[in-house]
Amino acid sequence: VQLQASGGGLVQRGGSLTLSCAGSERTLSGYNIGWFRQAPGKDREFVALISWSGRTINYADSVKGRFTISRDNADNTVTLQMNLLKFEDTAVYYCAAYAGSVVSTRRDDYRYWGQGTLVTVSS
Repeated sequence: VQLQASGGGLVQRGGSLTLSCAGSERTLSGYNIGWFRQAPGKDREFVALISWSGRTINYADSVKGRFTISRDNADNTVTLQMNLLKFEDTAVYYCAAYAGSVVSTRRDDYRYWGQGTLVTVSS
């Protein structure tokens, strides 16, 4: 499955941004989808995930209460709504996918990756 992340950009601290992950060539409906991010000089870290069914959702502690992940299987997209953005949210955001019944926050469990979209939070 090919993934395409979009929606990044420049936003002021405290603002909001919506990222989208779209699937091409194959439906996303059977895949668990995760969002990861990588800030300059840092490792890629887990942000949020939603299971293939949509029944399981998990967030990193750093974004809990501010970010919301959702999916629309009919539209073949997964959305990450980001509110109350902080400077430390600045990073390249990647969506990733894998098929399986067990949800995972581990980067290595995700087989398919999108190209990333840059989010920059400014003052």
